[in-house]
Parts: sequence; structure tokens; C-alpha cells
Amino acid sequence: MKRKATAYTSEQLRQSATGKKHHWSAGLLKSIEDPECKVREDDKIVVIKDKYPKAQLHYLVLPKEDIPSIWHVKKDHRDLLTHMHEVACDLAEGHADHEFFMGYHAMPSMQRLHLHVISTDFNSPCLKTKYHWNSFTTRFFLHSQDVCNQLRVDGEIKKISRELSTDYLNTKLKCHKCSTQPKNMPDLKRHLLTHIGK
Repeated sequence: MKRKATAYTSEQLRQSATGKKHHWSAGLLKSIEDPECKVREDDKIVVIKDKYPKAQLHYLVLPKEDIPSIWHVKKDHRDLLTHMHEVACDLAEGHADHEFFMGYHAMPSMQRLHLHVISTDFNSPCLKTKYHWNSFTTRFFLHSQDVCNQLRVDGEIKKISRELSTDYLNTKLKCHKCSTQPKNMPDLKRHLLTHIGK
């Protein structure tokens, strides 16, 4: 029987992290202090390399303000999220030979709000599971521009239910560049190589 992915709430992650001194979900808080991980920094944000990149290029933009997740963002954070998006765009422009996705996971697994800036080759040994794949290629991935627009227009970000998030993670595999539906992850990873360099 196949195991279904479960999307954990921010509160569950916070309880886990506070309950265990070195819980994995608090790992980003250590990484932003690590000069080996840090790519750039200003008075509002820190950019780090993802320690387990799911593509050739995978960065995380984190605020210095202690915001646990995307669901703790308020209307007052509009300028901060816009700045994070602009930093992400600047990172992407620095790698003109790659395409990028920029966005947030609907149910993030790590503490501290973080914006993914990930190249769309998805060529990485750390991309191992269907859940990794679906977390970037389904509506589980909230694109940064959409989030910024929603916050500007509505004053809040429309929450996706835990059930729907889990459904997105359990979606059948499908290539993000064509209509191919691989039968498993090794098949998908072989297929993705055919798109690199095109």
C-alpha cells in the first residue's frame, strides 16, 4: 500500500520544533547564520542556498523578521513580500541561461517564511519523491507574483486547506514542460533530461 503525503500545519511544526531542541523543521534558522550557505543579505532579508536542492539552482529568500510561514503574513508585510520577490527576480536574472519558479509551499515543512527560487530543470539527486516533485509543479506551489498581487488587492492570502494541499502532493506525476505522464520518479528524471538545453 502506497503512503500518502501529509501536509502539516505551521502550528504542528512549531510545536515539534519547540519540543525538540534541534528539530529538523528549525534547520533554516541555523542556515541563515551559516556563512557557507549565505548568498546575500540586506537589512530585511537573507538569501541562502537550499542544503538539499531540488534543481541545479535552488535558493531560499528569508525575512529577518520572525514570520513562521506564509500563513502568518499580514497586510503590513506587503512591502516585505514585494522586496523578497524583487530579490528573487534579481537572483534569476543572474542566471539568464536558466528558467525559474519563484514561490511558497502551501504547507511548508520548515520554520520561518521562505521563498523558493528554483531552476526548472529539476536536475538534482535530492529530487527523490513524487511529493518533492508535486510540491513545485502543482497548485501546492504558490507563485510569488500571485501571492504579492493577492496581498495587495485583498489584504490577505487565501488559505489552501490541509486536505487540498495533501491532494496536490498526491497528484499523479506529470512533466511540467509537456504532456508526458511518467510512471515513476526514475522515469520522470530520465524524461526531464530530454528538456535540458532546449
